[in-house]
Amino acid sequence: MALPISSGLVNDDDPIHSLDGTPSGNSVCNNPASWPGGGRMEVLEENEEEERREEELMKALEISDELHDIETKLSVDQVCVPSDVSDFDWSSIDISQLPSSYKTNSPREKKLLRIADHYLQQYIHLCPDRKPLFLYPVNECGVKKFVSTTVRPTLLPYTELYHWDGCASFVCDYLTMEPLKSPLTPPSSLYSPTTILKYQRGNCFDFSVLLCSMLIGAGYDAYCVNGYATQDICSLDETLEVCPLLRKPPEVPKEITKKPNKYRVKSSPDLQSKFELQQEAKKKAETEATHKNKERGEEKVMEVEKPTRDPLCGLRVHAWVLVLSGKREVPEPFFINPFTGNSHSTMDEHFLGIESVWNHKNYWVNMQDCRNGCKDLIFDLGDTVRWEIMLSETDKPLQMLLDAEEENELFDRNMDDIEDEEEEEKDTSFAMPPTWVAPIQISPREFETRCSQGKKVIMYKKAKLEKWAPYLNKNGLVKRLTVYADLRCTEVVEVKEWFKNREDMLDMREFNKKTQLTTEYFSPGHLLGLKVHIYKSMEPETERVMEFYNESRVDGLQKRAENATEIKEYFVGRDDFKYFQHTEFGKRGKKISVAGTRTDINSRPIVQMKECFHRNLEKPADEDVAERVFLITEEMIQLTYHLKDKYITASKKEFFKPTENYRKQSEIMTPEMCITYQAGSSVKDNKLLHLYKLLQELTEEEKQLKQQVRQSEAEVLNILKIRENEEADIKLTVSIYDTERNEKRRQQYEAMKNAMEDEFPVHEKQDLDYLAPFLIQIGYPEKMTKGQALRLRDDCLTDFKNRLIAKANIIQARFEKEVEELKKKNQQFQENQSQLSREEEAAFLADYSETMFRIHILALRLNREKQTAPQKYLALEEKLRKDPRLAVYLSYD
Repeated sequence: MALPISSGLVNDDDPIHSLDGTPSGNSVCNNPASWPGGGRMEVLEENEEEERREEELMKALEISDELHDIETKLSVDQVCVPSDVSDFDWSSIDISQLPSSYKTNSPREKKLLRIADHYLQQYIHLCPDRKPLFLYPVNECGVKKFVSTTVRPTLLPYTELYHWDGCASFVCDYLTMEPLKSPLTPPSSLYSPTTILKYQRGNCFDFSVLLCSMLIGAGYDAYCVNGYATQDICSLDETLEVCPLLRKPPEVPKEITKKPNKYRVKSSPDLQSKFELQQEAKKKAETEATHKNKERGEEKVMEVEKPTRDPLCGLRVHAWVLVLSGKREVPEPFFINPFTGNSHSTMDEHFLGIESVWNHKNYWVNMQDCRNGCKDLIFDLGDTVRWEIMLSETDKPLQMLLDAEEENELFDRNMDDIEDEEEEEKDTSFAMPPTWVAPIQISPREFETRCSQGKKVIMYKKAKLEKWAPYLNKNGLVKRLTVYADLRCTEVVEVKEWFKNREDMLDMREFNKKTQLTTEYFSPGHLLGLKVHIYKSMEPETERVMEFYNESRVDGLQKRAENATEIKEYFVGRDDFKYFQHTEFGKRGKKISVAGTRTDINSRPIVQMKECFHRNLEKPADEDVAERVFLITEEMIQLTYHLKDKYITASKKEFFKPTENYRKQSEIMTPEMCITYQAGSSVKDNKLLHLYKLLQELTEEEKQLKQQVRQSEAEVLNILKIRENEEADIKLTVSIYDTERNEKRRQQYEAMKNAMEDEFPVHEKQDLDYLAPFLIQIGYPEKMTKGQALRLRDDCLTDFKNRLIAKANIIQARFEKEVEELKKKNQQFQENQSQLSREEEAAFLADYSETMFRIHILALRLNREKQTAPQKYLALEEKLRKDPRLAVYLSYD
């Protein structure tokens, strides 16, 4: 049964129970069709044990009812209303412009209300201790409307609203939450989704109906739910919930399957030091002690954070949305809380029970036990034992009706109820009338603005989430998450900001107050290909990391890490196979006097430059350099080559550059200037000429590498300068399709339009004169004679005829040419068929098929031209006869 937890006294052994815990055979009349949905209420034979059990349950229920009444009286006045929700007078809304369907009921709606009223009476009779159903509340015009007809399936033209999470996010952002007037009972009114959208506020039932309408329109099997939930769900209290943006995805442990091994390796002797083991044990004990102290502190915090016991637990009414599996590839049923837009499992402990569900087609009452919340509920709406349906005409499969013998027995015993049964059978075949709600419409501006007044603030556990509409903030800020260290939200730990429509392509910025580290993320399209920028200060030569979109750079730079003493650069996809470069700097002699400026004299002296390369398979391993180090201060160059196959050492070379005095005296290469180690060979390479040329190449590459390092330093300075300018003057981009905001483009368009109108005055559109070429030949006479008119007609018809003949001849010539080529190709194929390979034969068949296709098309065009040419000629002749310039003369012809 869909009962509050405080009053869920049900015997699990009985198949169907009413609220008082008795079997349905005692509390239900003997009429088998007493439920309109056609569910069977079986008459059960009771023994003495069941009677005793029944008496005990009745006594327990009487006690629980008394406690429930006392608790309700004491608790109604304790219902708190959120302080941030302003009062709104719904009685003052304008209903004069609403359609007539809002103010009156159609005959089918009136009949539906009668069926619903009869259904409610039977429900109260069968389940007297359950709360009345939420069936036909009044709308904004004070007219009773059945809840299913308030659902208006709608698919809105926005891509985001094609999925359930987009719809849920829009509803929770666009509407302002209003608590129920009484937390223990459903509302007495249910307004249309159009009115709720207009005033952007509503209670949980209004949220659910709007969200359900959008989900059904998007193709989901969605239902509105009337049930019970916890206080934090009903009051939209998320102060004890972790922000969804901070939740870490659950880690799935990897299962390591050990294959059974027939052979075992003999265990090696224990060579560990006992002293080291003792020290490790001490450290482990210390860490465990600190961990326990930390856990105790966390337990104390958890005790403080624990919510106080809710006196109305299990009695608070709430509405949400149920999405069943089957449509839109939904694997299993789940709940959506319309206040937050979050999805929940049907096993979630926050949802304590369900009274009824409905969509735009039907209404179902839950007949299952909800003492354990919704954990044990089965959401098979076709099961009429667990779900009592109101109208039998539904997409869900129903159980078979009672057989003829049972009907005859009940007919004999209840002759007085025949008329009621006949009416009821007619009612069960009644189809749901169409919705009375006007079409749901949301303008692009409303969809973009989302939040009421463009801003929304949500408080979570140790976090605050702020949302803004696009273009509301001049810096493009649309979302900010502030993380705190305490529950009172006073000590800021981290701030995350999200941006949209920025010209500098900035997407997100993170600031960690503890580390003072700022991280900026950019979308593709930044001026310098910037992707991520991590820094503590915007001053040059400070610690920072820059990541780039390497596809947009010529040098393939992916990442650059810099501090005062070094620069590390990482590359991807380079032709020279370089993937890493490390430059170390020494202390400069003179400091920079002006921040942000630098000259070659004051540049940081380069101490060492190191390059790493991937393997180039086109070269032998002992000739392919893996690492190259330029030791500037030591005047050395070190080369390390890639490993050969089956070798554990790599070939190496070390060059000692000659001093300046030695260079002036001689340029001869000596053996002492190069130390060589050749892996796998004891013979030294004594080709000094080769080594000399290699040294010259390395010396030249060293100069180029120095220039590249200086260019990297200059690029960093340029990026910092550009970022400072971008932050000082933030510009937002506007789509050319956004005519409301794109004022500059609109003004340009209007100015161009006005200039065109001034230069070229507007003339009335005139069709091309088909007689103009022939009128030129006779000099455009103001008034033609009959002879001129006849000559004009004949010349026009002759010219048109010649054009038709020429067109047909062109098609005929192309057709004959294709046929002739096909014959030649076929003849060649027949002559050389035995000598052709499979590839050549396949190529011929493909060419043959294509030629046949062209011939077929040309034949169709030729036949069509022959059939339509006479019709075109007659049509032109008729047009000439009706032409006002020739009609006077040709009518007598």
